[in-house]
Amino acid sequence: MRIIIGLCVVAFLCFESPSMASDKVMVSTLLDEMISFEKATEFPEPYYTCKMVSSYDRRTVSPDKDWWYANDDGFGCMRVDTVQGRVEKVMFDYDGPGAVTRIWMSAHAKNGILRFYFDNEENPRIVIPAYDMTRIPFKVGDALSLIHTNYTPEGLGGNTFMFPFPYQKNCRITFEELDKNRNTWGPRYYEIEYRTYVSGTEVETFDVGQVNTHTMQEKIQDVNKTLWNPSTFKGGKRCEFAMDIAPNHTSAIDLPLGNHAIRSLLIDVNCRKGDYAKMMRQLILKITFDGKETVWVPLGDFSGAGLGAPEVNSWYMDTDGRGHIVSRWVMPYKKNAKIEIENLFEFPVWMNVRAHVSEWEWSKNTLYFHTTWKQERGIEITNRYDDHKGNHMWNYITIDGRGVFRGDLLSLFNYAPDWYGEGDEVIWVDNDIFPSHHGTGTEDHYNCSWAPVVPFHTPFGGAPRADNPSSHGFNAFVRTRNLDGIPFQKSYKFDIEMLSWNPGKVDYAVTNYWYGDLNSKVKQSSGKEEILSQLPYLM
Repeated sequence: MRIIIGLCVVAFLCFESPSMASDKVMVSTLLDEMISFEKATEFPEPYYTCKMVSSYDRRTVSPDKDWWYANDDGFGCMRVDTVQGRVEKVMFDYDGPGAVTRIWMSAHAKNGILRFYFDNEENPRIVIPAYDMTRIPFKVGDALSLIHTNYTPEGLGGNTFMFPFPYQKNCRITFEELDKNRNTWGPRYYEIEYRTYVSGTEVETFDVGQVNTHTMQEKIQDVNKTLWNPSTFKGGKRCEFAMDIAPNHTSAIDLPLGNHAIRSLLIDVNCRKGDYAKMMRQLILKITFDGKETVWVPLGDFSGAGLGAPEVNSWYMDTDGRGHIVSRWVMPYKKNAKIEIENLFEFPVWMNVRAHVSEWEWSKNTLYFHTTWKQERGIEITNRYDDHKGNHMWNYITIDGRGVFRGDLLSLFNYAPDWYGEGDEVIWVDNDIFPSHHGTGTEDHYNCSWAPVVPFHTPFGGAPRADNPSSHGFNAFVRTRNLDGIPFQKSYKFDIEMLSWNPGKVDYAVTNYWYGDLNSKVKQSSGKEEILSQLPYLM
């Protein structure tokens, strides 16, 4: 049975154009893009690829060859150079026009020297006297320089650096070990994500002096404040319903016709009876744009929280862990749209769903918002890292079509006694011969380092849940992408190695957030059967 009750109240109309004021890529325009919800809806123009270089084990060459799952991920680099008598490990060396958008790193110790060279210059523009981006010689704020929960100034731990480094011709990042005995070099884990723009794109190369100006420092402070305290759109047309939804019933809102966009979605749930965690898994959010359902996801997973629906505080999503959810994903459509909540829970649930909708300026690059959910139970994990035939990948998502990947939530139950996330993420984009992204570990992908993981929140995601120091039981990671979104023209495939400290099994549920054309499609997702599966911890 379906109950359709919708109310739309006009506060004011808002016309949005996501284009930036300047076509030239600069630190300032990249920071503007970082905090633009509207820009995230666009297929990039000028076009760029997003790739990642990391310290992954260089024995990893091809899925059909031995050592594909090799796990010495802290020793890989592009090459070793001798520069002015110094031995420098080359971590990153790519031609422009481009921009570095994310630097994640961690190590056992931080002694050494990082150097950043730009545009083939002989001398570095940035010198950091440690394997530690927090010691960079200018201020970027704690939203753009994220310290991992187990960070120590000289020893174990790391950080994630989200401040962008644009370059016109080239960027090279190196590290010099102060200990000259190569046999004593310890692991230096890193992941560096970067854009490469189409030829002819004009880029203003990063300059320390320019970043240290009063004007730029004020802008950086404003960006930090905005990232930590994102504004939720409350204008436009307010469309909502507030009612009890009976078991196996659906309530819906039909949104205004014509070119519009959902600018924010606010949901309140009252669990009057039964288990809150089970309810949030069995309330299904469905959104249809221009005749096609592009969002099908449990409400607790849509919020970025996963099983148990704990608290989340991030750029795109907030939830208080008690039933209040805020989504700031912008969702454009051309003709019509509908939001539905289906109650698969055993009891009636009171809900208030409110969408703020404004008129939208549609362009050839405008994309639809998609969210897909996939669950699999009893997946084998193993610690046989060098056993090519005994290991396997698990697929997060495979997309056919055009779009931009914007983030993912991993919610899981770990039956093994300890750490489950030794596996690397492997992302294939379009015509990749080798994956565009080869990571160094599950927690590294989610912007932290070293197990055990403790709950944390940042603008770009975090770990909403980690019940036990051992990592046994419930865990959740979420990551959303601003400047590090991944465009794809034909296809996108995200796999992860199922490696652990000890053999065992896990139940994985993954939610993927992405923008794409209306005809872009996911090859495999889950539905009601998995929602209603008899998970022992939800009975």
